[in-house]
Amino acid sequence: MYRLAYALAVICTLVAVHAGPAGEQYGAKRAQIEIGKHKGFVLQPAKPAGDGSRPWVWYAPTIGAYPNQSNEWILKKLLDRGYYVCGVNVGESYGSPLGRKAFSEFHQHVVREYKLETKTRLLAQSRGGLMMYNWAAENPHKVRCIVGIYPVCDLRSYPGLNKAAGAFGMTPAELEKQLTQHNPIDRLEPLAKAGVPILHIHGDADTVVPLEKNSQIVLNRYGALGGKMKLIVVAGKGHAEIPEYFQEPRVVQFLSDGGFLDESSKKKDK
Repeated sequence: MYRLAYALAVICTLVAVHAGPAGEQYGAKRAQIEIGKHKGFVLQPAKPAGDGSRPWVWYAPTIGAYPNQSNEWILKKLLDRGYYVCGVNVGESYGSPLGRKAFSEFHQHVVREYKLETKTRLLAQSRGGLMMYNWAAENPHKVRCIVGIYPVCDLRSYPGLNKAAGAFGMTPAELEKQLTQHNPIDRLEPLAKAGVPILHIHGDADTVVPLEKNSQIVLNRYGALGGKMKLIVVAGKGHAEIPEYFQEPRVVQFLSDGGFLDESSKKKDK
């Protein structure tokens, strides 16, 4: 049954692209686009980057109301610096091959139609980590940098293999056997070889997406692979939409620079 559902989903996936009505978000013009059954958006800065380039930040997960009001502080500052902000809703895909395929189609479309830079800056929040990292592992040459805000990096940690298996068209046992092909913590080597810098911010009191099973493992493994990563640990904070995560200047600077920030800081870094 799992394989049948997966096969039907593949057959029904459309690649037609449609433009929708324009709106506004964070004071920026918001263009709606559809790639098959997936709805996406592009926020266009009022003033483009000064050097004439078209840098962009790709946010995930774009599910429900996300990105929402909690994301405004970061995203508005990036828009004010001339960065485009984009996203596409691939549902609760948990980083599955179907979700990754839709991501590739979205990337191709916005780069072509909006003349954006080929290399994007990824901003993964919570379960957006599963989506972003699995796509990035297969497209490291299209990634300038990655920021994770308490990102999920291990399917066993969240949502668990029993819940995730259906999105992969597998039984939980089948997914477990193939887990290294679909789990971010096991797919870091291509990113390290490509020299993709990473910044995570994570609370040490997070019980939904525990620090030790997600960002801490990524930090340890990425460093062992020769990759450059920094982890900002927010003491005493859990999985919440609070200023400690969403109004952090170092996140904005890292995304703007596409690399690492000034090491001088009073906050607890690891």
